[in-house]
Order: sequence, then structure tokens, then C-alpha cells
Amino acid sequence: MVRIFYEKDKNRLFNRLEKRKAEVSGEIARAARTIISNVKKDGDRALLRYAEEFDRVKMNAGQLRVQRQSLRAAAKKADPALVRDMEKALFNIHAYHSREVQKSWEFSKRGVVLGQRVLPIDSVGVYIPGGSAAYPSSVLMNVIPAKIAGVPRIVAATPPGTFRKNPIIAAALHELNVAEVYLVGGAQAVAALAYGTATIPRVDKIVGPGNAYVTAAKREVFGAVDIDMIAGPSEVVIMATAESNPRFIAADMLSQAEHDRSACSICFTDSYPHAVFIQREIEAQLKTLSREEIARKSLEAYGAIVVMADGNRAAEWINEIAPEHLEIFSSLPLSTIDRVRNAGSIFYGDHSPEAVGDYFAGSNHVLPTGGTARFFSPLGVYHFQRRTGIIRYTEEELARTWKSIDALARAEGLDAHAQSVRIRQDGRKSKKSGVKRK
Repeated sequence: MVRIFYEKDKNRLFNRLEKRKAEVSGEIARAARTIISNVKKDGDRALLRYAEEFDRVKMNAGQLRVQRQSLRAAAKKADPALVRDMEKALFNIHAYHSREVQKSWEFSKRGVVLGQRVLPIDSVGVYIPGGSAAYPSSVLMNVIPAKIAGVPRIVAATPPGTFRKNPIIAAALHELNVAEVYLVGGAQAVAALAYGTATIPRVDKIVGPGNAYVTAAKREVFGAVDIDMIAGPSEVVIMATAESNPRFIAADMLSQAEHDRSACSICFTDSYPHAVFIQREIEAQLKTLSREEIARKSLEAYGAIVVMADGNRAAEWINEIAPEHLEIFSSLPLSTIDRVRNAGSIFYGDHSPEAVGDYFAGSNHVLPTGGTARFFSPLGVYHFQRRTGIIRYTEEELARTWKSIDALARAEGLDAHAQSVRIRQDGRKSKKSGVKRK
């Protein structure tokens, strides 16, 4: 049963949430480091060993990469109706992310030109998780913004079993024209993408969700490559009142809880009777789910219904939690959105469940978790673009400002920096006086 909390229980609730952040154990981190080390040392041979050990698939190096004709053949096996629905989602995701493109800019003053050049990253690796389900939505959410950014080389890696059992993954990759696809999963895939092997050339950035081993590996290779974020277990927070439909709330909490046992579902309401109604609805709906056991364990460990009469105080708590998903029901005014600074994605209204964002609305579902919405943003086109400063100074402007630059450089004890501007003024004075320098 989901527990009911009150304002006096804040420390107890927040301590439970803090426990979730340490899901990647030291043992998993050490295992990921060992896998990465072996892939760096043995390359393809290590990938083939791990495929046999973890995926129960015996392969040779020539089978690591999916050939174009094999990708097309696998894509044709996907359910045509499901492919049509996926194409609708693709359109919405593309329309949303096309508005995120950042462009180069410059301005000039007194002949000096300053600006910023915006270019796409050269290569990106997209990890597509396996496990108990297929995630074509992850393909769309990670590849589409990279495509819009103009990334010239997009690579996909997914466990061999996932690709072979779920043709919708192949259909998504084929639809997005991702031609470079490798059958490798887990921490070994992250290592191969980060450092390269004979078959898999390295990339500059790795994105996409995964299990604890994938997360640990991404943390380990960060610096050798860029990554999207360190993602933890998923979470939703719901703001509601006694007027909000308890059936909708229960369904939305369960949609989060069914992800895995570490998922977190929290509802804030202003009424104890309403909280009890939600409890009962959750229990009734749980029995209809194919993933009942996972959802039940999640709700018992990290589920909560918090009774708080003051909506402003609830918003303060939510800003501290900084949830991945925040739902605000229509019984609260639209202005409630303005009270919340820290959330990965906000869903307002009784008919905006988190699932519409996960699959179809167009906004990205790769979101910061575990309180990192305080400083991380959803995955977007801007994650696949890099920025370079452009500076074009004139001789006259340097002559006007060199003394300030000289003073600042000497204040930091960097004499060569100071000399690099001073020497140009010496040359300028010599030129003006007509003195010839040997």
C-alpha cells in the first residue's frame, strides 16, 4: 500500500528519496570499470566474449555491425499499424525540436567583430536499451534532435537480442536513416563507442538510457567523450486537490511505478479523504497490470501521497525534489506552473498524462532524474551542437585597450600574456616614428 505522509514527515520522505540516488553500487561501478578496461585492451574480442556471456549469443566480428539489407529486412517485420503510429510521433518530435536550433551570431563595435560559431558535433553514439521491453521511443527521442542539429555520423548500439526480437527497433532506425548499427549492449557498448574497436570507430558523444551498468560506464568514460546525463530511476510528482480525479492520479502514479522497482511516484493533495481514495484506486488498478509485482514494489519503497493544505509549501517541496516529470491537475490554476522552477518536464491539465510526453506530444522524454533538474535540461538539439567563440580585434582597438589587458595579466602573474599585447604596441610606436627594426 502507498503510504500517506504529512508536512511533519518531510525528513522521513526526503530520506527515502535520497536512498534512491545511490542505486549504482560500488560493485556495479567496479564491474563496469573492468568491462571498459577489457574492451580498451581487447577490442572486438572482448565484445564477442561479453555477447556470449551476457546475451547468450555467439557471434563473430563480422556480425557486430548490422548490414543495410539486414536492417531493411528486419524493419519490414514490424507491425505496419505500429509503424504508422510511430511515424505520427516522429512528426511531432521533429516539429518540437526544430524550434530548438541555435545559430551562429556576431556583432561589431568600433570595427571589432565578436561572435559565436555554432556547429554540430561530428559523431554521436545512441544507446538503445534492451531488457524486458523494446523502446522505439528512445530511438526517436535521441536520434531526431541529433539529426536536426546536423550531426553527420549517428551510430546506434543495442543488445543483439533486443534487435532480433523487436523489429520495431529496426523500423525506427530505418525510418530515421541510421545506417551504422551495432549489436552490442551494456557497459561494453559504452566502452566501444567511447574508445573504439577494429569494427566500431569511436564517437564524440554518447546518449541514451540504460541499466545501472550502462549508467556506471557512462560516468566512467565521461571526459574521454561527452554524455547526455547521468540518468537514474524514473520519477513523477503530481500536484492535485480534492477536486482532482483519483482514478486519473492512480493511473499516472502506476504508469511511473511500472518502469522498475526503483521508480518513484508521489502525489501532493490537500485532502486526507482524497488521499485515501487515491490509495484505493491504486490498489484496484494494480491488479489489472501485467507488471503488477514491479509496480507494487516501487510504490511500497518509493511511492507517497502527501497531504498538504498549502499549495505554496507543496511547490517549495517540489523545487527541492526537482522531479523528472511534474503533473499539475486542472483543479490548480495555470499560474501554479510559475511556482515550480525545478522539473524536467511539466504536464498541466487533467488530460496531459506523462505518457503523452513519453511517446507522442513532441517534447523530449530524456529528462534529468534524481534531483538533477536543478541544473540539467531535457535532451535537445542544443546537446548536439557545440559553440566556438570568434574574436576579430583591430589594431586601433588593441591600441585603445592594451593597458587594461596588460594590467589584468600582470595582476595574475602572467607576464607572457602581458607581453603579447605590449609587444604589439612597441611595434606600433616604431612604425609611427619611422624607426626600422632589424
